[in-house]
Parts: sequence; C-alpha cells; structure tokens
Amino acid sequence: MTKDELRAVLLDAQEAAALDVHGRTDAAVLVPLFVRDGEMHAVFTKRREDLRRHPGEISFPGGREDDTDRDLVHTALREAEEEIGLPVDAVEVLGALQPTPTIATSYAIYPFVGWIEAGREWQLSAREVAKVHEFSLGDLRAGYGRKRLIRRGVPFRTDTYVVGDDLIWGATARILGDLLDRVEGREELPWTA
Repeated sequence: MTKDELRAVLLDAQEAAALDVHGRTDAAVLVPLFVRDGEMHAVFTKRREDLRRHPGEISFPGGREDDTDRDLVHTALREAEEEIGLPVDAVEVLGALQPTPTIATSYAIYPFVGWIEAGREWQLSAREVAKVHEFSLGDLRAGYGRKRLIRRGVPFRTDTYVVGDDLIWGATARILGDLLDRVEGREELPWTA
C-alpha cells in the first residue's frame, strides 16, 4: 500500500482534531507506520511497570495536550519524540483515525497516522517506556479476539490483539481496530491474502 492509498482511507488530520469527543482531557497519539519486507508494521510502546497510570500496557506513543502545543498533531509528534526518540521531521503525517474516549481516565484521544522509514533506532524515555514493539499488521489482525479482562476488580469483555505474549486492549485496541478496518479488503495488502 502506498502512502497515497493509505492517506485516502484516513480522516483529514485537522478535521479529526476538531471533532468533539467525550473526555475531560485532550490527548493525542501517533500511529507510526512503515513497510519492512513488503509488509506494513505499526510501532507501539510498552509502558514501564512502575508507572501510576496504565503500568505495563502497550500503547501508541502519545500523551496529554500541553498548553504550549500548537495543536493536537503537534502533541502526538512531540510525545513520540519524547517517548521513543522519533524526530518530528522524520514523520510524514498522512491523516487521522477516529478519536476515542477512555472510560476509566476520561481522556479524549486523537490518533494521527504518520509514515516513517523502516529500520529506526529507538531512544526510549527511561521514565516512561520499557520497550518498543514493531508489529506487522498481519500479525495484529491474526491476534484479534474478544477476551474477558478484569480491571480494578470489574470484569468486562473487550476487543484485544495478542502478538506473542503481548496484549493490546482498551483505547489502543479501538484505535488499532479502526486502522485495520480502514485498510481491510484492499486486495493489494499482504495481510488480506
């Protein structure tokens, strides 16, 4: 899939940033994508286990909007640079995915899709990030399921993606599901064969 084909299935970044989403705090994430060996991959972070919020969870790089951010796209790019050392000028923002609220923390998360070159050396934020994952979209799609999870003592069923021992759920799974739905059914994509 080319950048132009991907851009065509995404929301316009500025229009998506203007959408009203339930949540007390606006946040943005970057969905970095690249092609390696003919297959598209997405970049995720695994949060440190000792963090107060979302310890050990897998997510896209991102965070809450700062007063100094020009807009939510800038928030996503700034956070990706802070968390994984991805320079702003190394990302071509192609568009956005549907913003999504978080239930437990009342965030409105705005996901922006960025195209990057394969083979980056990641520089992890020692404060926040334990590991960077580069999962192929094919492996992610193959790992889809609905699971019963327990959070703060409350059981619930949710969409999940499992790759190896790594579990993606919650807002990150909803964002990923939107991405996969937008590219699904395109015959030229290797993970739909």
